[in-house]
Amino acid sequence: MPHRILPDGSAIYALLMLGAVIGSTIWWSRRFRSDPRLIQIFAGAVIGAFSGAKIGYLVAEGWLHWGHPDFWYQLASGKTVIGALIGGYAGVEAVKALVGFREPTGDGFAAVAPLGIALGRLGCLAHGCCLGVACETAHWFTVVDHAGIPRWPAPVAELAFNLTAFGVFFLLRRRNLLPGQHFHLYLIAYGLFRFLHEWVRDTPRVWGPWSGYQFLALMVFALGWWGYRKRARSKSGI
Repeated sequence: MPHRILPDGSAIYALLMLGAVIGSTIWWSRRFRSDPRLIQIFAGAVIGAFSGAKIGYLVAEGWLHWGHPDFWYQLASGKTVIGALIGGYAGVEAVKALVGFREPTGDGFAAVAPLGIALGRLGCLAHGCCLGVACETAHWFTVVDHAGIPRWPAPVAELAFNLTAFGVFFLLRRRNLLPGQHFHLYLIAYGLFRFLHEWVRDTPRVWGPWSGYQFLALMVFALGWWGYRKRARSKSGI
């Protein structure tokens, strides 16, 4: 029997997203005491992530709604986590350059980003958004949307990926493995995962079978690979 997604709930979605931000702030607040510049870096990450989420959505699909009656609603509500990752990375780099902070901070973001995104995917389940492609018949793994159509459980798959990533980075921190590279590894892994997962997500195709989010996913992958190589060479940076 197919599983039903949670009831439509914009309030639940908003609360989960707020909880992710508050939780990240509490976790990072312990680090603020060691260097007050870290609060500026965290602020740069948050501002960059929210800006990137909006810009990424506009680049990936928002422009397709131009001229439609719901354009302004789409403009106000649309966002994407892929753009948030790119924008957050850019925000951190910009602030670190401004305040002259040269110590690695990526492992700290890798500790909270997967869990925050996982909470966001719970919000997607509650809100009924970010759907997978429709399936011809229901299966044990499908979810049913509000129209009664069985779909690939895209939010559940992303939830599982990010919870797994959270556990992996927890172990890497405990064992002090690959220090300074955790966020780069997350960008590489999520970029690749999201690029492949787009094939079963119900998102607009902007160039043949390709979605705009796949191009953003490749950018995330490339950003992570570039950062990893740079860190491996210099042993210092983000």
